[in-house]
Amino acid sequence: MTWTFQSVAVVGSGAIGLYYGGRLAAAGENVNFLLRSDFEAIAHGGLKLESVHGDFELPRVRAFRTPEEIGPVDLVIVAWKATANHLLSAVLPPLLHPQTQVLTLQNGLGNCETIAEITGPERVLGGLCFVCINRIFPGLVRHSAGGRVAIGEWRPGLAGRAAEIALRFNTAGIPGTAVESLEQAQWEKLVWNIPFNGLSVAEGGVTTDVLLASAESETEIQTLMAEIIAAGRALGHNLGDDLIAYNIERTRPMGPYRTSSMIDFVAGREVEVGPIWQEPLRRANAAGVAMPHLEKLLERIETRLGIRPARVVRRS
Repeated sequence: MTWTFQSVAVVGSGAIGLYYGGRLAAAGENVNFLLRSDFEAIAHGGLKLESVHGDFELPRVRAFRTPEEIGPVDLVIVAWKATANHLLSAVLPPLLHPQTQVLTLQNGLGNCETIAEITGPERVLGGLCFVCINRIFPGLVRHSAGGRVAIGEWRPGLAGRAAEIALRFNTAGIPGTAVESLEQAQWEKLVWNIPFNGLSVAEGGVTTDVLLASAESETEIQTLMAEIIAAGRALGHNLGDDLIAYNIERTRPMGPYRTSSMIDFVAGREVEVGPIWQEPLRRANAAGVAMPHLEKLLERIETRLGIRPARVVRRS
């Protein structure tokens, strides 16, 4: 049996959720947004997206405060930060019917496992967003570069569902591809996320152009990337050394880009330490791979955030 979807719920309507959900809605998809702090602004004023691929506006948005108001849908897109995952056990069940699939667009490792504990593993997919995007204020999202989404199965499920989601994303103007190995795609994104998100926090809240302005900092970025690639290979993933130059050169044109972790740090919000830094280190160490540069970076991040150093143990 093949699977398709007619209704979508976006859980976590920040920059990522509003951008991708907004593009799907603009293309005519039935998209329901679960909103918290931005509810009043978006429910009454709509959604505006400033994008390098063309600005657009949604004067009317299907905005809801609770999952019960939305009810069961065919596809749930989890787009909030992993720091809110403790709420999923209350949020996801009202959105599910027997064929509902759940796609997480969250950073790092371990999020699929968290969702699977609630929904069962057969429903879960993961997506990696390669995009520069920021929420400027309630109801306004600015997209400055990229936008590609790689979508993969966490465990085998309904036939063709990753390809179907990618097809519908493409129809909505979102470059989407179905990937054979979700975990490999996750490690590929960590090659960028670990050093740039990490150093932007460890250095006290700096933008990517500042990190690349120093030869010493750029060397540290390259060293971290090489370490991540080596760990990914040890875990069975085909990661090429060319990812180092590719990720650095694609970052230069971003200018003073504020990483998502830097934004959270500067705003005093919780940072996604577990999935982006702790869990990759744990998995590498469990496979017998040392990551001394990542370990040092994690210590700097924990010190900067004022949290007690810990190594979170999760299931692989």
